[in-house]
Amino acid sequence: MKTVAIVQARMGSTRLPGKVLKQINGLSVLGHVIDRLRRVPSIDELWIATTSKKNDDPIEDEARRLNIQVYRGSEDDVLDRYYRTAKKAGAEAVLRVTSDCPLIEPAVVEDLICLYRESGSDYASNTLERTYPRGLDAEIFSFSALETAWTQASRPYEREHVTPYLYQHPDVFRCATQRGSEDYSHYRWTLDTEEDWELIRTIFEKCRYEGPYITFEDAKVLLFHYPELNKINAHVEQKKLV
Repeated sequence: MKTVAIVQARMGSTRLPGKVLKQINGLSVLGHVIDRLRRVPSIDELWIATTSKKNDDPIEDEARRLNIQVYRGSEDDVLDRYYRTAKKAGAEAVLRVTSDCPLIEPAVVEDLICLYRESGSDYASNTLERTYPRGLDAEIFSFSALETAWTQASRPYEREHVTPYLYQHPDVFRCATQRGSEDYSHYRWTLDTEEDWELIRTIFEKCRYEGPYITFEDAKVLLFHYPELNKINAHVEQKKLV
């Protein structure tokens, strides 16, 4: 089963434009996402899916610099962009990750892929019942399920957010949920605002000497010892799907 990770990325962001190319320790946010996904044994291939707009040319440049294949497509119809990327890659299973998650955890992603394969599901994620911090989000689904969604989904939010058609039709698609041993869903480690950026930079700065890359455990320990850091972006509300 060829498993392809597709990272969606663009320069445009309502609250923090250009966020995915911001630098942390000499590597872009997008670069950190790619570096961490390269540590996932069950991923066979990595792609970046960006838009065909000229202001996303820097995303393609960064993809080339990172030696990652890139597909460019619709800005608003992200479902179409994912489908065409997956088809071009010859994917049998598609792992979806967004480019604003520089703390995505390889071990969590690997466990999710294993859950997907062992459960025989069409879709699996750690987002439907959250136990992991926001920013460790990952979803995996079969190409055939993606193709069905691409054909059938008609609502704008279904096209923009890629997977709602899958998990909102459990009568059609077999869905599996990845749960952690403890609930850390109150942590917010995604990058969407200046406050998020401040927290993420602080985590990287304080953990940078712990090992070759910051693990989920490193970040948890840090925030246990410095609980005041959680207040930096505690007030930030996640954007709604609709």
